[in-house]
Amino acid sequence: MKDSKFFQNTKKGEIHELRSDLDNPQEDKKKDAVKRIIADMTVGKEMSVLFMDVIKCMNTSNLELKKLVYLYIVHYAKAQPELAILAVNTFVKDAASLNPLIRALAIRTMGCIRVQKITEYLCAPLQTCLKDQDPYVRKTAAFCVAKLFDINAQLVVEQGFIDTLRDLLSDSNPMVVSNAVAALSEIEETSAALGISIAGENPNERSGSFFTTSSISKLLAALNECTEWGQVFILTALAKYTPRDGREAENIAERVAPRLQHANSAVVLGAVKVLMRYMDIIQTPEVVKSLCRKMSPPLVTLLSREPEIQYVALRNINLILQKRPNILQNEMKVFFCKYNDPIYVK
Repeated sequence: MKDSKFFQNTKKGEIHELRSDLDNPQEDKKKDAVKRIIADMTVGKEMSVLFMDVIKCMNTSNLELKKLVYLYIVHYAKAQPELAILAVNTFVKDAASLNPLIRALAIRTMGCIRVQKITEYLCAPLQTCLKDQDPYVRKTAAFCVAKLFDINAQLVVEQGFIDTLRDLLSDSNPMVVSNAVAALSEIEETSAALGISIAGENPNERSGSFFTTSSISKLLAALNECTEWGQVFILTALAKYTPRDGREAENIAERVAPRLQHANSAVVLGAVKVLMRYMDIIQTPEVVKSLCRKMSPPLVTLLSREPEIQYVALRNINLILQKRPNILQNEMKVFFCKYNDPIYVK
């Protein structure tokens, strides 16, 4: 049967029936009961009365059941912070499981529970997972650091999680590198908004960015191997970095330029942003002209995509042409409106 059956109308005495099924030794019964609870929760019904009964189902080897229970706990943890603490021991135990999926699930869920009292219990398993032998666990733990920073920034600094994230920039797995970049970028933005100092001893770090010359070379190495959204994170970090001189800017631009041919529009626009930023630093006119020629076809291609992408592309092109008016000087025809263009594109 499909899971849509769980969204059908409920009947009287359902809470008692669900509580009975949650106590049933058969895992299929427990799973169906939690699915029904999640369905009721989704349509706005108050199901927090079953919090203790659902927590008891955490001690299971069934991954699907465990995911459902974790989803329920994340939803109600803020409303039931005292009861949510009762689940901490199981989270810590799961973070040390032999199954990497369960380890990652536990650490991700603990990071999503935005309860101050739980964060102190998260530190030890998070430190372990950041150095886990499985890359899936490491990349999940990297994002968890950013979530923890949003809840308790001072704790993240004191526990040395930021230094551990910097170490992950040298990880052998490109997905771990991209997640570490995303986490560090988010922490950088949050710390600036909160006015928190997270500068290290390195003078480049004190200048306002986590990304130094040595770390940038590692990001470029991971750029060709990670997923498209991982590439977006890395390109965003590269756009924030200020090269030491024109030669370094040329080298980075040369390695970023192939991203202009990517099928994902976000990757293309990320590469354009990096190149536009670095062309101000590059001192060789021939290199600048070459980069401008390379940027023209991808921008034209974006204008033949879906209307939503066209709109975003046009907003970016408007800014680009203010800085480099010659980039699309031979492509005027692509800016003519079509009869069926949406009004926001026209």
